[in-house]
Amino acid sequence: MEQSSSLRLFGRVFLVAILVLVAVWILRPLLPALAWAGVLALATWPAREWLIRKGMTTSGAAISLTLLVGILIVGPLLVLAIEMAREAVVVVRTVHELREIGLGTPAWVLQVPFLGDYVASWWRDHLADPDAAKELLGRAESLDFIHWTRSLGSEAVNRLVILAFTLLTLFFAYRDSPTIANQSRIIADRLFGPSGEHLGEEAIVAIRATVNGLVLVGLAEGAALGFAYAVAGVAHPVLFGFATALLATVPFGATMVFLIACFTLVIQSRITAAVLLFVFASIVVFVADHFVRPALIGASTRLPFLWVLLGIFGGLETFGLIGLFVGPAIMAAVIAIWREGAKPATPDAPVGT
Repeated sequence: MEQSSSLRLFGRVFLVAILVLVAVWILRPLLPALAWAGVLALATWPAREWLIRKGMTTSGAAISLTLLVGILIVGPLLVLAIEMAREAVVVVRTVHELREIGLGTPAWVLQVPFLGDYVASWWRDHLADPDAAKELLGRAESLDFIHWTRSLGSEAVNRLVILAFTLLTLFFAYRDSPTIANQSRIIADRLFGPSGEHLGEEAIVAIRATVNGLVLVGLAEGAALGFAYAVAGVAHPVLFGFATALLATVPFGATMVFLIACFTLVIQSRITAAVLLFVFASIVVFVADHFVRPALIGASTRLPFLWVLLGIFGGLETFGLIGLFVGPAIMAAVIAIWREGAKPATPDAPVGT
């Protein structure tokens, strides 16, 4: 009888494991959307609770917050796309001129430290002469840029599908999360005992703190560097500051933006301003990424500085962009298990007197 019961238990566990694996395999293309929806829901959950306290229905709060998150995500992307389209017109015009009459050597090329003469010579040989410029463009076109453009378009469509499913999942997360949370708490108690709920809370706090840290530090970087762009005389300083704040959540994202800003200053022959902007921006980004952000996240999660840093960069390397949030959550759960196991054992109470 006992052997039959053990076989039934083993069969149930095996069946559940198979069903879970099959479900994950079916959902694998949409797992990023589910993960992003979970991260966004956890980060903005206090706003949902505030709307409920103000008398809004659960469905109304879910619709309102989903629309707000969608606008905050899609709006900046549309602004960047419009600005990139405008700059693309300039690029097309420049390429046309390059084919017809060549491109004269700008004055700033000779002012480039150490490499100015070499770059100017190369420019005269390959870009200033129309025939050489046509040959250079022909080599570039032979690299199958049409195929690259198609791949880029396909990737953009895939990202839009992920975004659509993220927002759809986010709506249901806002609406049904209390029920899901209660069911998850019951299952965690059955599987892991009282510590299961504690581990879940540590992971939730870590995700929320990571999102808040990335957003707040990103906004601060965008404001500081936006002011620096304006002082240095960069064209469109507000747009560059906005792009810095948006990409500051990604390692090296802010660096890429301020390098482009410095390059625009070099093109305008403003070498001193470019160097000063580069030094100032490098200091701001380095301090924000390696000190302010880990300290801000660690203060909320009680994670040591090193583990926050390892969670952010290790998660990014392993899981991609979503790993920025998943990594610290996993580290928080691991540290919680470590602290739970390191607690001194409670001595047995004395029996009688």
